Order: sequence, then structure tokens, then C-alpha cells
Amino acid sequence: MVLTDNPPLYRDLMQLKPDGLTPNAWAVKAGVSRTVWTDMRRHGNPSRRTLERLLEAAGFSLAEFEALRIGEAPRGTDVPGGAVGDFRAGTWRAVPLSPVPLLQSSLGGAWPGEEPPVETIMVNFDDIRGHVARPASLASDRDAYAVTIVGDSMWPRFRPGRRLLVSPAASMSPGDDVLVRLFDTEAEASRVLIKELVRRSTSGIELRQFNPDAILTVEASEIAVVHKVVGEAF
Repeated sequence: MVLTDNPPLYRDLMQLKPDGLTPNAWAVKAGVSRTVWTDMRRHGNPSRRTLERLLEAAGFSLAEFEALRIGEAPRGTDVPGGAVGDFRAGTWRAVPLSPVPLLQSSLGGAWPGEEPPVETIMVNFDDIRGHVARPASLASDRDAYAVTIVGDSMWPRFRPGRRLLVSPAASMSPGDDVLVRLFDTEAEASRVLIKELVRRSTSGIELRQFNPDAILTVEASEIAVVHKVVGEAF
């Protein structure tokens, strides 16, 4: 059977097809079965998991795809042979993303008992001092927030005054930068550590700061949450 009139969702999805792959090769790379792929081309009703697999193989998120599909923007002229144009060329209307809240932060002093000194930051999670632009990678993370680096303990990785984007939803691995919120008796702000993750276990977490170079172990009983630092706000 020759398919001549693909559903709109399939046509939209094809705008994101990886360069150098045929549609069928893309499906194979994403682990989508031939039956599911053929059904999607006919009816345009893939499961959420199927869409996620295809988009992940193409380097996109489901949130980005859904945002690009909002509104029926004019599409380019069909081209023969299954070729598609670049969706970045103006055939899509991107939906503005809501900004990320910037929380109040200040120096928290040194972590007690550590030598060399380990710097902490005080963050008021209820005090929004402004907003920063939300990158597409955080489109689906409604709980993302930003903090300002104060102090130079993570120099040269982060300069004082830089604003860091933090994602509670992102997974983390050793070598990632993390924000560790500690249990604290402060009424208005919480003490946090922004460091590199060295190791994490049920007993606690091991962190590294760069300036001065130091390794810190924090017991699990002292930790409220650990969130991943996903980058700098621009």
C-alpha cells in the first residue's frame, strides 16, 4: 500500500527527522517497531512513549515538539522524495516559554569544622527577586529555579555573580554540579552547598569545591534535597 496523505502529526514530526536518516531508519534507531511506525503514518495516533522515543533519537523533547505544534503556522511547500525543510527556517511559530524565577541568595559563611573552609550560600526559596529566560531544555520543568553565585568557592567553573539554572527534575551523575539544600534552623533562608557531585549513597553525599580545593562529606540526615545545576542563565 502506498501512503500518499500522511496525517498532520506525522508531517510535523518529520520536520525533526535527523539528517542522514530515512524515516524508517529513524524508527529503527528509536526502537519503534515496524508495525507501530506504519500505523502512525496511516493514522497519526502514536502513544506518548513512541513519540518520546522518536524525539529523543532526534535530540528533542516532547515538550519542545508540543510547543512548536501550538498554532497552525503556515508550512513550506511539500518537496518530493520524502525530503523535508528545516523547521527553524520560519515555518513554525515557537511559543514563548515562561521565565524561571530567580531566588534571593547571599553568602552563608563557612561550613563548620571543615579545613580548608567550605563555602555555603543562604537561599530564600520564598523570595523571588526577578526572573531569567527559560531555555527549551527546561520547558517541561515547572519547578526549575535560578540562584546567583556569591563567593568564589567554585571558581573557575562559576564566577561570582553568575546565575545558575537548577532543575529538581533532572537526573544527576558524578561530575555534575549540584545544589544541596540542607536542613537548617534559619527562619527565612536555607543553607545550601553548590558543588560538584563526587559520590552519592544512602549514607550521604560527597562533594567537591574548587577554591580552595576541598572534598566534603554530608550525612544523609543533614540533607533536605539535592537538585542538579543544569547550566548558566544568559
